[in-house]
Amino acid sequence: MGSGVQEQQASLAQAEVLPLASPSQTEDLKPTRSVFKSLFSGALAGAVAKTAVAPLDRTKIIFQVSSKRFSAKEAYRLIYRTYLKDGFFSLWRGNSATMVRVIPYAAIQFCAHEEYKELLGGYYGFQGSVLPPFPRLLAGSLAGITAAMLTYPLDMVRARMAVTPKEMYSNIMHVFVRISREEGLKTLYRGFAPTILGVMPYAGLSFFTYETLKKVHLERSGRPQPYSYERLAFGACAGLIGQSASYPLDVVRRRMQTAGVTGHTYSTILGTMREIVSEEGLIRGLYKGLSMNWVKGPIAVGISFTTFDLTQILLRKLHQMGYTPR
Repeated sequence: MGSGVQEQQASLAQAEVLPLASPSQTEDLKPTRSVFKSLFSGALAGAVAKTAVAPLDRTKIIFQVSSKRFSAKEAYRLIYRTYLKDGFFSLWRGNSATMVRVIPYAAIQFCAHEEYKELLGGYYGFQGSVLPPFPRLLAGSLAGITAAMLTYPLDMVRARMAVTPKEMYSNIMHVFVRISREEGLKTLYRGFAPTILGVMPYAGLSFFTYETLKKVHLERSGRPQPYSYERLAFGACAGLIGQSASYPLDVVRRRMQTAGVTGHTYSTILGTMREIVSEEGLIRGLYKGLSMNWVKGPIAVGISFTTFDLTQILLRKLHQMGYTPR
């Protein structure tokens, strides 16, 4: 009996030595968990969405950087010729570079959007509720700028891989090495200015439209969570509006990014715009491939927003059930 008492005392003494998680420490972990969930959900959303539309995206880039006239018939012919010449999986050429870019880009963008919403909500006194229109637009724009600034060289690499034959660049690192040696490190940021100018209306209007449609849905239906097909429709509308508003700057960005392999010397935004308009016209030049974007964009953005929301909901449910991913 004496030994039993001694063992109990020893175990109590050991328990006193071991640190216990205080309520404040648990509270400190909440922002970290929230950021992790946003990063993971955003990464998954970007990967799923971009892979789904990769063949259309590659075709759009090829038309954007060339002087060929765009039409749905010509786009179909290009896809079909690529399939016959290089095989089915060639339609996803450059998608590995896209994934290397889009996973961190989408993760940062969605996570930054959640953080900016919280920050602006606290500033404007709307903590925990839907932001008013201007802060809602600002949160989306700031999220897009943050993601673009941190991942831009990867976008340049992806554009180069999409418009060049396999023989020119064997992998992502090869693109970085050749551009750095032959064209200089500055080339990795060529087209950065139109990217930032384009991402402000694109990301701002996309997030603004999606959040606004969810708010209207809540007010009209009384349901806090839209169905999956409703989320897809809201995301499609967001993508349509956001991409239409920023499309000319997207064309300019692609021309400047691929100037080193197309024989042009685009250097400034206005100069690139003038050259495109003078050679190809305003609509046929600066809006080339927009009709394909009206197909591809809404699908990609719809899938992206829906995947993000559903992943966030799933992670919350797993956390409530006691499962916390490490």
